[in-house]
Amino acid sequence: MSNASATVADLLGGATARIAAALGLENREARLEARVLAAFAWNVTPSWLIAHDTDPLSNLQLTTFTSLLTRRLAGEPIAYLTGTREFYGRSFEVSPDVLIPRPDTERLVELALARIPPDQAVAVLDLGTGSGCIAITLALERPHARVTAVDRSSAALAVAQRNADIHHAGVEFLTSDWFAELGGRRFDLIVSNPPYIAAADPHLRRGDVRFEPLTALAAGQDGLDDLRRLTAAACAHLMPGGTLLLEHGYNQADAVQTLLRMNGIRHPQSWADLSGILRVSGGELSE
Repeated sequence: MSNASATVADLLGGATARIAAALGLENREARLEARVLAAFAWNVTPSWLIAHDTDPLSNLQLTTFTSLLTRRLAGEPIAYLTGTREFYGRSFEVSPDVLIPRPDTERLVELALARIPPDQAVAVLDLGTGSGCIAITLALERPHARVTAVDRSSAALAVAQRNADIHHAGVEFLTSDWFAELGGRRFDLIVSNPPYIAAADPHLRRGDVRFEPLTALAAGQDGLDDLRRLTAAACAHLMPGGTLLLEHGYNQADAVQTLLRMNGIRHPQSWADLSGILRVSGGELSE
């Protein structure tokens, strides 16, 4: 697009159409993405875009926006382009080293918060913390809780630590392959959003997921490898009566409940996400 007579509104209109066509998005979602990219590229607010929609474009505006748009049209996630994603009302730094936080995972946080008394120093463990969004949210919402978060990726932990610093959250971060470096430590609550997609699932080659770390997504032939490891080891790290909560795939609730029951979790149950899909399963360790 030439900037000879093009305005901000012209650019956003054209970008909306291209995003919708290339990524198969509804027009409303494509328009939002175009505006997010422009606001980030030009370091302006969404309201600035409205107030200046008839302004002519400068060469710099056109160049910086087009660079981001080209990457988005190739499928690169908005969150990686802007370096941030909102989760539970807060902005978190993200990079290709971590999964992009998703609204469905807020259900795991809600269930965890309901099990953390606001005035008690409950010991909480977040396994596979990634960006740290779960652990940091729990620490901020329950300041008396003692939150520990582990990940086997040092690059992911660097992102999580930066997020904790940004939000002034008191979280202990450890490099660990699940429970490996935790010794005999026990917790009142263990939460995790582990990899749970089958390695051959075609969704791994579509959309935003293509750009996310595969090791944080895929878990063996049936997607249950890591969930098996977690349920088998979790009870040795739970206090008597402690709770284990695990996010999982849309069709895995029955399988995860079975794993929980086999490994000492009493009366396991599942809870639905925003779409009505059973997304989190868990229960308490027998005392």
